[in-house]
Amino acid sequence: MPSAVSPEPAPLPKWQRPAKTAQDLPWADIKVIDIGKFDQPGGKKQLAEELRQAVHETGFFSLTNTGFMPEEVQRQYDIGQGFFNLAVEDKARPGNTCDFSKGNYFGYRSAHQKKVQGTEVLDIVESVNIAKFIPKYANEPFHPFFEPFRHEIEDFSRRSLELASKVFTLFSIILELPEDYFSSRHAYESPSEDHLRYMGYHPRSLADDQKVSNTWSRAHTDFGSLTLLWSQDVAGLQIKTSSGEWRYVPPVDGGIVCNVGDTLDFWSAGYLKSTTHRVVRPPEDQAHLFRQGLFYFVRPGDDVDIKPAPSPLLKRLGLISEDAENAEPVTGLQYVRERVKNYHHHTDYADMKGKRFKVGNLEIEDEAD
Repeated sequence: MPSAVSPEPAPLPKWQRPAKTAQDLPWADIKVIDIGKFDQPGGKKQLAEELRQAVHETGFFSLTNTGFMPEEVQRQYDIGQGFFNLAVEDKARPGNTCDFSKGNYFGYRSAHQKKVQGTEVLDIVESVNIAKFIPKYANEPFHPFFEPFRHEIEDFSRRSLELASKVFTLFSIILELPEDYFSSRHAYESPSEDHLRYMGYHPRSLADDQKVSNTWSRAHTDFGSLTLLWSQDVAGLQIKTSSGEWRYVPPVDGGIVCNVGDTLDFWSAGYLKSTTHRVVRPPEDQAHLFRQGLFYFVRPGDDVDIKPAPSPLLKRLGLISEDAENAEPVTGLQYVRERVKNYHHHTDYADMKGKRFKVGNLEIEDEAD
């Protein structure tokens, strides 16, 4: 990501937000948190109590009053749309793509390159992941298309982690830890696999979707600590409930959908739940649309140890032993890189039901479907 003086941004066509589906879908009950209360007297404690049940039972929640203005979010969608409209050969130019052989998720991932579930049906997801704007990542992929927008992308990236840090503070309060316990392990200036992601799902024929059980993104948990998804109006994202049902995540106007990832699940001995989720073919009034999304994925610091936190709450609940924090740790970089490599470094997104993924003493069920 070489540093340069950004040229004047060129005008970009406006991204048009799709209409919400008119179909009555089985929606999940997702807690909505007004994060604007964070700095009010007693606000953090109140929000932590509101959040406790959501992160313990479903791992998903939505934030409102986040500080991101509608026009700022619109601008990021405009930028993402502009990039996706480039020729595939340009987007996938040498030096701009993810190196999955090393578990490196920075850069561009092409659609229609890999098969799905052992069929001839091709994967329809494309994305571009932009690393944090710190010297460590000066040479990571940063397509020239983005150069005129460098400053606004960096600002959006930094503010995304600032918002996530507020959520980490609430998690620390829930677990009765120092308020900066998690935020200090996810500092912007510290190397980590964090990235801002522009993502899109290309529509697929009904016949092909039926061959892969309508799967657009197979069931999985997220690899890092916390995921921010600016509200998506094209239905398709589903979570698996504790009763084994699949339910759709509802859009929240002007909000951000958040979910806990693997590493926070490990830190909290499962108290903060990393929930299995997937993306399926949208309802018929939306199935023809290019499903564009905007994300920020928070990963633990590269050198941060992933092991049970010394939480008084977790000890009282019997979830960790007195010497649990002395367990042999796995670092943030080690876990995330191995997880990315395991998930993406192959030619087929296979059915992984019942299989497990393990790094050191950290283990998850790869696809609990």
